[in-house]
Amino acid sequence: MIPGQFDYHRPASVSQAIGLLAEFGENARIVAGGHSLIPMMKLRMATPDHLVDIQDIPELKGVREDAGALVIGALVTQTELIASELLAEKCPILRETALQIADPQVRNAGTIGGNVANGDPGNDMPAVMQALAATYDIAGPNGARQVAARDFYEAAFLTALKDGEILTSIRIAAPAAGHGYAYQKQKRKIGDYATAAAAVILEMSVGTCSSASLALTNVGDTPLYAAAASQALVGTALDETAIGNAVAAAKDITDPAADSRGPKDFRTYVAGVMVKRAIETARSRATA
Repeated sequence: MIPGQFDYHRPASVSQAIGLLAEFGENARIVAGGHSLIPMMKLRMATPDHLVDIQDIPELKGVREDAGALVIGALVTQTELIASELLAEKCPILRETALQIADPQVRNAGTIGGNVANGDPGNDMPAVMQALAATYDIAGPNGARQVAARDFYEAAFLTALKDGEILTSIRIAAPAAGHGYAYQKQKRKIGDYATAAAAVILEMSVGTCSSASLALTNVGDTPLYAAAASQALVGTALDETAIGNAVAAAKDITDPAADSRGPKDFRTYVAGVMVKRAIETARSRATA
């Protein structure tokens, strides 16, 4: 189908974009890569009167390191994440995850900001950001603020973003050198959302897990930070018992929808398999 009629705006700064959102209110929508909004518009499930295209805003672009934190602009595409030498060295789980998102066409246009800000429980990066304890930089009519990724997601397609606000960048404390990481995803075919997926970040010290962080994709209304599962790994050698306890704790917090990817019990089972594989892969990559 063809989208309804709308006015198109292309601001050159964040302040201009915020001004347009304030002027047009609920009749305006932000667009960047467009992979979520444009299909909805074609189906007439979204009918904004004004599109505010933020692709010309330079302050939303680029990847840099700032006082030990990795800062990723909201307009950085998945392809740019994959190509970033800084991220490959400091936070390789981002590259691993981006390579599993859709296909090259989507990755060339789809942005990290859109992936994490849309609130779609099927998107891959939100769980990874929770595992990394990332923080989102947000700008709006009342100024700038920060929200932790673990506090950002409230329900399906509902986030902590307020009216007129824009997610401008993502901040991640660079994981320790030698950390283990993995993003394991089961999907029906290339380009599909996950049946279930798991992100794991961990550190080892003399054969013992000294820290662990685990999050799940597409097995609830939001990405799920698995606090109890993470804690079940700390202080262990990541043996079979510890991993089994973590898998059980992770499965306990899932509540997937029954859909074309399978019934609830199946998707919960797959989540457990992904958690186990992610922990084992992360352990194999960890040093110390």
